[in-house]
Amino acid sequence: MDTCHLPVGFFDSGLGGISVLRETVARMPQESYLYYGDSLHAPYGVRRTEEVEALACAAAEHLIARGVKAIVVACNTATSAAIGTLRRTWPELPFIGTEPAVKPAVERHPGGRILVLATPMTVKEEKFRRLKAQYEDQAEIIPIACGGLMEFVEQGLLRGPEVEAYLFDRLDPYLKVPVSAVVLGCTHYPFLRGAIRRIVGRSPEIIDGGAGVAQQLQRVLAGRGLLLPEGPPGRVEFENSLGGPEILALSRELLAYRDEQID
Repeated sequence: MDTCHLPVGFFDSGLGGISVLRETVARMPQESYLYYGDSLHAPYGVRRTEEVEALACAAAEHLIARGVKAIVVACNTATSAAIGTLRRTWPELPFIGTEPAVKPAVERHPGGRILVLATPMTVKEEKFRRLKAQYEDQAEIIPIACGGLMEFVEQGLLRGPEVEAYLFDRLDPYLKVPVSAVVLGCTHYPFLRGAIRRIVGRSPEIIDGGAGVAQQLQRVLAGRGLLLPEGPPGRVEFENSLGGPEILALSRELLAYRDEQID
């Protein structure tokens, strides 16, 4: 098989990166995709940077052994911890990272008050601190570490009293003053968009970076002559470090999931 017809690899610390995958499939349905979820080692967001870097390199090595033409690091935490190492280790392979969608939030709401929900590691990493510093003179940017939130998605629990109680506990202290936007800084969180909307109300815009990652991947593939022309839909294949049929079935369900509360 020539390189152009190889699949695009995706990996995440579990199932969250499927939110980025579904944006990508919608944008480039003719491509094939291989998604590797490392649910066995999830969550990455509470691990040390060195651990996340090693896990990210292992995931990339797995995808490369399977044969891929590019890799999307569909995890904000892994991008923060490992994107530089991944690019240095495999310089011939394009790696597309993810980061909280602070830039579009600020551009749409200059002077506004913006909450950024992210994992504890993402909030602490230098990459996020630089991103925040770049825009904090244009808007009030408030990071909120949400340790434990992504686990709801890993369990397939996307709505209900338990999810909303967690979100209310984390978000209510920040809702006494009007909020312009809520940035979903973990790829798991778009699956909880409906539950988040029920807590923050109708006014704040809820923004995630999935569409931006898909757009960047398309640009990179086109620039390298790796983008397939429009044609019949490609194949989407899921793998997971847990290995059981239940996690793979949940992966396929999440790819097709549409929350009734999406704005």
